[in-house]
Amino acid sequence: MAVRTVAIISPGEMGCAVGHVLKSNGLDIAASLSERSDLTKTRAKAAGFVDASTLEDLMGEADLVLSIVPPAAAVETARETAAAMKATGHRPPYADCNAVSPDSARLAGRFITEVGAEFIDGGIIGTPPWKDILPRIYVSGERADLMMELDGKGISIKPIGSEVGRASALKICSASLTKGTLALQIAIMIAAEAMGLTDEFHRELLIDRETLYRQIESGTRRLPSVAGRYIGEMEEIAAAFSAVGVTPKFYEGALEVYRLLAETPLASETPDTIDTGRTLNEAAKLFAKDLPMR
Repeated sequence: MAVRTVAIISPGEMGCAVGHVLKSNGLDIAASLSERSDLTKTRAKAAGFVDASTLEDLMGEADLVLSIVPPAAAVETARETAAAMKATGHRPPYADCNAVSPDSARLAGRFITEVGAEFIDGGIIGTPPWKDILPRIYVSGERADLMMELDGKGISIKPIGSEVGRASALKICSASLTKGTLALQIAIMIAAEAMGLTDEFHRELLIDRETLYRQIESGTRRLPSVAGRYIGEMEEIAAAFSAVGVTPKFYEGALEVYRLLAETPLASETPDTIDTGRTLNEAAKLFAKDLPMR
C-alpha cells in the first residue's frame, strides 16, 4: 500500500511532532482542526498540516489514519471515525496509537472493522520526535505491516505480532512504570509538605540521591499541565492490570494524585508558559495547598 497522505486525529503535542517529521520525510499530513484550540491550530499549521474542515473530508483525503488522542477519548474517536468512513465510503487503515488497555483497543477496533476498514493496534513509547530522537510505535494486528510505510520517517515502527491488544499492552506496561512512578514520587513530596517536613526531607534526598531528586524536579514541572490527560491513562492502566489479575489499586491511587494536580492553578500552563525554574520544593508547597482535607 502506497501512503501519500497521513491523517492524524488529533494533533496535540505528540501528534503535531509526529506529523512534522512525516512531513519532513516527504509525506502529506492532514487533520480536522475546526474544534481545536488556537494553540493547537497554530502548532499544526506550523508543522505543515492541511486542515480538512470535517472528519468526513479528512477520511476522503487519507491513505492512513493515526489516532493520537487522550486515552479517555480513544474509543469514542474510533466510533466517530468509523461513522465518517461509512458516510464517505472511503475506508483507509486506522491505527490506534493511544495509551489504552487491550480491551479498549479491541473495542475501538470493532468499530473500525465493522465498516470494512483495517485496524492496527499501536502504542507510542518515547518522547515526541526531536532531531535524532525517534519514538517507537509498536504495532500489532493482522495488518500491522501497513504501518511499515512510516518506518524510518522520523519514527521507528516495531511490529510485535498479529494479535490486537499486544501493542496496547506494551504501552500500558511502559506508562505504568514511568507515569505511575512519577505519581508515587510526587505523592511522597506532597505528603512530606503536609507533615511539615519539606525542607528536611528535600535536604536528606539531596545528600545521596541528588540525581533522582533532579529527575523528579524536572518531571514535575510539566506534570500539572498534562495531569488531566494522565487521569484517563491511569484508568486504562488500572483496567488492564485488573483484567489479568494484578491489583489496580496502585494506579487508582496515581489517578487521585493526577486529579489533585489537574485542579491546581498550574494546570492551566502550556508548554510555552511552564515555569522552567520552579523547584521541587516550591511545587510541593503549591500542590499541598489543594489537598482535599486541608
